[in-house]
Amino acid sequence: MENNRNYLIAIALSVLVVLGWQFFYMNPRIEAQKQAEQIRQAELAKNPANKPAAGVAPVNGALPGGVQANATESREDAIAKSARIEIDTNALAGSINLTGARLDDLRLKGYHETVDKTSPIISLLNPADTKDGYFAELGYIGGDKAGSVPGPNTVWTATAGEKLTETTPVTLTYTNNAGLTFTRKISVDDHYMFTVEDTVANTGSADASLAPYGRITRYNKPAVASTYVLHEGFLGVIGTGNSLTEAKYASIEKENEVNAKATGGWLGITDKYWAATLVPDQKLAYDSRFSHFTDGQARFQADYKNDAVSIAPGQSTTLKTLLFAGAKEVPVIDKYEVSYNIPGFDRLIDWGWFYFLTKPMFKLMDFFFRHVGNFGVAILLTTIVVKALFFPLASKQYASMANMKRMQPKMEELKAKFGDDKMALQQAMMALYKEEKINPVAGCWPLLLQIPVFFSLYKVIYITIEMRHAPFFGWIRDLSAPDPTSIVNLFGLLPFEAPSIVHLGVWPIIMGLTMFLQMRMNPTPPDPTQAMLFNWMPLVFTFMLGSFPAGLVIYWAWNNSLSVLQQSIIMKRHGVEIELFKNLGSLFRKKEKPTK
Repeated sequence: MENNRNYLIAIALSVLVVLGWQFFYMNPRIEAQKQAEQIRQAELAKNPANKPAAGVAPVNGALPGGVQANATESREDAIAKSARIEIDTNALAGSINLTGARLDDLRLKGYHETVDKTSPIISLLNPADTKDGYFAELGYIGGDKAGSVPGPNTVWTATAGEKLTETTPVTLTYTNNAGLTFTRKISVDDHYMFTVEDTVANTGSADASLAPYGRITRYNKPAVASTYVLHEGFLGVIGTGNSLTEAKYASIEKENEVNAKATGGWLGITDKYWAATLVPDQKLAYDSRFSHFTDGQARFQADYKNDAVSIAPGQSTTLKTLLFAGAKEVPVIDKYEVSYNIPGFDRLIDWGWFYFLTKPMFKLMDFFFRHVGNFGVAILLTTIVVKALFFPLASKQYASMANMKRMQPKMEELKAKFGDDKMALQQAMMALYKEEKINPVAGCWPLLLQIPVFFSLYKVIYITIEMRHAPFFGWIRDLSAPDPTSIVNLFGLLPFEAPSIVHLGVWPIIMGLTMFLQMRMNPTPPDPTQAMLFNWMPLVFTFMLGSFPAGLVIYWAWNNSLSVLQQSIIMKRHGVEIELFKNLGSLFRKKEKPTK
């Protein structure tokens, strides 16, 4: 019993270290990064003369660049000043800029900025003339005899009145001074995948050499830096394997990352819930790079350059590129991986180290959601399934605890017999375990195995877009956000906002109470230090989890409740007294004063 309790305390302390690191280190660090970025932007705004002139961004040879030095226009003004083709699908709204055939205006119809359905929809991509520039572009680098080839400043021609929808692709054309005609057909599905097919016909008299390129450019990092459990920044599967390449913004600011030449795969930039990625023509080899530039407008860039293709006079060639820009919905991403044969595309969602647990857990949760229509209820049902799967191990754990408890009187006799002779006491206790066929560490393994399950569930709730703005019941309107109530203002009865540092909602308090009850299922440790941890741990966890997603707190409270029920049944089956009510009663009984 003693060994098992020590292990429980060790596990709890380990979790406390992780939570404390998040609370006392990561959160202040995120806030400091945010303030530093605001100061940097303010300094640039006050001293525009310090900005270097815009120039060419050399990438894998030399992609044509030319981003302007000042990107200060409003989104509406930037969109209005250029000729465009409208995008209007069930999922997307926006437009394609005919200058550069650039995708730089894209909004997601199904997602709002806040939980309020009347709030603006998410703007994913923005024009280069705005301070939040974020756009995708495909073009070419030409040989000496190729003439002027499509790049960032090329003005394409489109048929008047064309609109890009799920059922109506659009066609753009450009003919240069060397007899090359570029015909670009752009289509989009009913979600977020654009298909770009370029047919290049050589009507000139000389061979033309062309190297296709693609890039996704972004000016700003997320306003709030990601936590340690989530990757935001550059990523891709470079080549046909499933090996994921990731790079944080901070690391690319220090040094650009050049990836090995590959054929197949994809690359791009991801946020927590959204992403923009390029899937190059899978038949052509390419070089790729993740970059940060400070010439003119500071910007991050994920790009690739294919090996050059040669087009003889009178011949033509067709190149196909896919562009994903939208929400990272799990079934949609999985479908793209299979239907387009994109290697490792499901890794666009950050399933983490426990990928083999995290994704199946989401699938189970999503299965329940499709039947009950509420992700909060799906979390409760998933917890029951996990509990059922771990029941044999939990049964062994509690049986071991019950056996250790039965042996407690004999252990006390051994302690009295051997006194301070720890070696002899240890040998006698091991002999007792062997005689009674008790494994003192049998209860530890179920705890170890359940830790990855807990973190996997945390990952699912934190990173999947399906949890974003998903309601439960009552005041919980977003399972991915903390409980909005606070005990400081009496859960909304008093007319002021509670400071975030002391934010403590209803569900964290419920979780703390259930954890308190679960710990009271076992006797209070005799050691004063252990007893103090035993008593204070539920309170510490209550405050620690106050800022965690409500879905995770609800899971933990429900899991604690099921554990109390499960332990009661198993210990009763083994004829062991349930300590809960005795321990609760001891809290209110007056302690006897020691006799002198």
